[in-house]
Amino acid sequence: MKAVVWHGKHDVRVDEVPAPRILNPQDAIVRVTLTGLCGSDLHLYDGLIPTMQKGDILGHEFVGEVVEVGSKITNLAAGDRVIVPFPIACGECWYCKKELYALCDNSNPNSWMLEKIYGDSGAGIFGYSHLYGGYSGGQAEFVRVPYADVGLHKIPNHLTDEQVLFLTDILPTGYQAADNCNIQPDDTVAVWGCGPVGLLAMKCALHMGAGQVIGIDRFPDRLAMAKKECGAEIVNYEGGSVVERLHNLTGGRGPDSCIDAVGMEAHAPGLEGAYDTVKQTLRLETDRPMALRQLIQACRKGGTVSVPGVYGGFVDKMPVGAFFAKGLTMRAGQTHVQRYIPQLLNLIEQRALDATFIITHRIGLDEAPAAYKMFREKQNGCVKVVMKPRMASYTP
Repeated sequence: MKAVVWHGKHDVRVDEVPAPRILNPQDAIVRVTLTGLCGSDLHLYDGLIPTMQKGDILGHEFVGEVVEVGSKITNLAAGDRVIVPFPIACGECWYCKKELYALCDNSNPNSWMLEKIYGDSGAGIFGYSHLYGGYSGGQAEFVRVPYADVGLHKIPNHLTDEQVLFLTDILPTGYQAADNCNIQPDDTVAVWGCGPVGLLAMKCALHMGAGQVIGIDRFPDRLAMAKKECGAEIVNYEGGSVVERLHNLTGGRGPDSCIDAVGMEAHAPGLEGAYDTVKQTLRLETDRPMALRQLIQACRKGGTVSVPGVYGGFVDKMPVGAFFAKGLTMRAGQTHVQRYIPQLLNLIEQRALDATFIITHRIGLDEAPAAYKMFREKQNGCVKVVMKPRMASYTP
């Protein structure tokens, strides 16, 4: 089969690789019918997440059709169209029972690696390094899905792959980011990053009753999309102090909630941006936390900072004093996708929420290497790439 394979920093290729096989009785084999290129994939592309190995198959946003199931699978059959959540969850551990699926105790066979870095481990993740289990990803023609009876969710026949693709990751991620803000009627929510997650977080914040959303970015096409599609006030962070302008937009108080949809590869002009870029390049810190610093400084007293953007390790020069003195609450983490799929699927069916507006490029799987470069460089107005593999026959 064909798959998008990691060969090193800024080197991804479409290779012929062996098709997956059923290994455990709770496995399913899924033929991928549509897959997405996520901002988190760029962290792998840029070599910022350790433990990647040459030959690893990328991708964690994908939907498809079941072609084979293990002996213990009773709720799925060949031919079922399915949504595949990016975190792999057993459904039986303490965390899964609490619907904290991204913190599953049993799905990451390499949990010892994360325990050494973070003190504990989360769930395994498709196509996202050996820190998260070394699972093959969904930018491929076929994928083995562990715990398929827990993770896979059937797609209603009247919905297209594009309508449900983002239920695998970024729509629940935007929803959880807004949900973590405990939005009250007429709250102001500021979102750093007008990429796919940021745009969907704005949509979800409005759905939850926010009176105003503010989008912060530097790319004109993304800011324009935030304004047009989400009704957002927009702020170009290259135009002066973001904190000052946010206070001006909120009567001097600051946003009620601030969402960091940027994560470890943030940019900033001037000395701050140069400082973090050099330190990250020299591995003196793993992440560039410019956006997170601004969130803490901009958020109103007693407000909430929500962090769906991925951070991988250690940062410095954080304004902890401001965080303490302002009495802020911070919530972060990988998304518990399985928890949110039923309610979000219902909203999609009711046409109350549509995430397809973020798609700017539709390509075949063979075009993936060029798409990675285009997405990373923000070329050609690229906001979201979706890739359609060929319809190959399954031969294990």
